[in-house]
Amino acid sequence: MNSQRKVILYIAMSLDGYIATPDNGLEFLSLVEQKDQDYSYTDFVNTVDTVIVGRKSYDKVLSMGLEYPHTNKNLYIITRTPKPAVGSTKFYSGNLKELVLELKSKKGKSIYVDGGAEVANELLKDNLIDEFYISIVPVLLGNGISLFKSDRPDLKLKLISSKTYNKGLVQIHYVKEG
Repeated sequence: MNSQRKVILYIAMSLDGYIATPDNGLEFLSLVEQKDQDYSYTDFVNTVDTVIVGRKSYDKVLSMGLEYPHTNKNLYIITRTPKPAVGSTKFYSGNLKELVLELKSKKGKSIYVDGGAEVANELLKDNLIDEFYISIVPVLLGNGISLFKSDRPDLKLKLISSKTYNKGLVQIHYVKEG
C-alpha cells in the first residue's frame, strides 16, 4: 500500500463545467445553500493538513469580506508576486510541480487543492491530482471560468461514490486509476 500523501481537488462547478461566472462571480453557489448542510466539507477538511489555492481564488474569498478559512493549516497561495509568509500562510511563486512533489514526499495528511482553474489545470498537466471531489450545482451558466482546460493529457478515473442532495447538488468522488 502506497502511503504517499494524496493531492485532492475539492471544488464546485455548474452543470456545464464553470467554477465561476466570467467576472469571477460565485453567486450561483447560493442555489444549493441549506441550513446545517455542508456537503461533507467539514469531514473532508479534517483529512487534510495542507491547502494549495491560487491567488485569484484566495483574493476572491477576501473580497467577499470573509477570512480565508484554512489559515490553521499549511496554506500555500500560488502567486506570481512573492510576498512574505504570514503565520502558516505562504505566498509561493516557485514551480508548482516542485512544490507538490516536495509536499508529497513528506509525511502528513492529504493536500487539498482549493482552486482555481489555473492551479488545477497546471497540476493536471503534470498528472499530480490523485482524487477529485466535484460538486455539481444544478445550473447552466453558459459562460465563465471553466474548471477543465484543453491541452492536457488524458486521465482515466475510477468512480468511488456519487451522492445526491435535496437542493439538486450531486457530488462525485473519483480517484486516478493506475
